[in-house]
Amino acid sequence: MTPARNAPADETQLNARDVASWLIDMDGVLVREDHPIEGANRFLDLLRGRSTPFMVLTNNSLFTRRDLSARLKWNGIEVPEDSIWTSALATAGFLADQHPHGSAYVIGEVGLTTALHEVGYTLTEKEPDYVVVGEIRSYSFERLTKAVRLISSGTPFIATNPDPTGPSVDGPLPATGAVAALISQATGKKPYFVGKPNPLMIRSAMRVLHAHSESTAMVGDRMDTDVVAGLEAGLHTILVLSGVSGADVVKHYPYQPTRVISSVAELADELETA
Repeated sequence: MTPARNAPADETQLNARDVASWLIDMDGVLVREDHPIEGANRFLDLLRGRSTPFMVLTNNSLFTRRDLSARLKWNGIEVPEDSIWTSALATAGFLADQHPHGSAYVIGEVGLTTALHEVGYTLTEKEPDYVVVGEIRSYSFERLTKAVRLISSGTPFIATNPDPTGPSVDGPLPATGAVAALISQATGKKPYFVGKPNPLMIRSAMRVLHAHSESTAMVGDRMDTDVVAGLEAGLHTILVLSGVSGADVVKHYPYQPTRVISSVAELADELETA
């Protein structure tokens, strides 16, 4: 176990049994390149068996919760759709709080458009309240041009997350951050990113769980998104080395996770000894 730098003594001894609620990143923590990570199902089964609340988080805004639940099941991971929280859902919730029953011009896929519809938003090209950008699988020059013109004329610019690339079995794919950067370059305006590392996404998931920060842990594989978002939301943070960040990069950050472990299998081992 790697203790957090300047962390209180009780945090350096954090055990999985001490955590009342869990926020768990998806890629790199539960699955990697369409394969389950060792210990992932055992960890989730133990949480369910102990009636411990948890939410699987992803910055992916492409898919609905139902789609993601089905994809995880295909990969051998059982997660019900109501235990999945996406940057699209967090974005929709944020906009509903800021401007109830508003309108948006959207560049994104069904995960984002469905989330916005569910909070009462209207999708329109005519005088929208916001331009909202998420991940896309096909690029339309016409739609990008429309977004650039709306933002240049003063329409607020929102993006689901800042990730420049996303994972696939064939290698990295351009993601929301890349599309947002194109629009920013053309307009000179930066978007407000709702997803990780913005702690807003963490807090929105915690509200769904009715969780408290002092007894909640964020488990992720990235120092620059999962760990910093959890830290800024006041959570315990656990970095797993089964995804993007390696042990050698941790020391280069000005902040440190509460723990560094090889994979969620270690957390499952701790729960089994309870």
